[in-house]
Amino acid sequence: MEPIDDESSAAIAIALPQMAGAGKPLPGAENVRFPGGLKAKLPLNVMRKKKRETPSALVLPRLRVLCGRDVALGPGRVQLLELVGETGSLRSAAARMGMAYMTAWKHVKTLNERFRSPVVVSQRGGRTGGGAALTQMGRRVVALYHRMEEQSHAAIQSGFREFQTLLKR
Repeated sequence: MEPIDDESSAAIAIALPQMAGAGKPLPGAENVRFPGGLKAKLPLNVMRKKKRETPSALVLPRLRVLCGRDVALGPGRVQLLELVGETGSLRSAAARMGMAYMTAWKHVKTLNERFRSPVVVSQRGGRTGGGAALTQMGRRVVALYHRMEEQSHAAIQSGFREFQTLLKR
């Protein structure tokens, strides 16, 4: 793990062992990437859980790129792209996200239509099996999305520090 260099990441690192349940996978968990390269798997309902101890406050900006009224890119689609790049398979990527293959395929089709060149290329199955790969455009889209996430996180820090002073300790 990389060194933690800001207060928000430190709070996350402290809270994760308490939420992780002795190393067992979290049901309904979502991968979250924080600035500085810290990755965590947080429960989807982390904001609704009431705990006896009040953990440090966190701010988690979630970017969505809109084209008209449609979401062209957001955290879920970026995660899908990353998993396609990691697994080499749209089916495997969808399964790891708990998503139906057809839903994942529709997301990829929409993404490929939105960008100037495809972000994912696929090959149909057969004797040698099929597969999917992230293109150079796909890798660039993922990298730019994460850079924008980091920039937005950095941009809200002073406001968030002020916001934290309004919270009960």
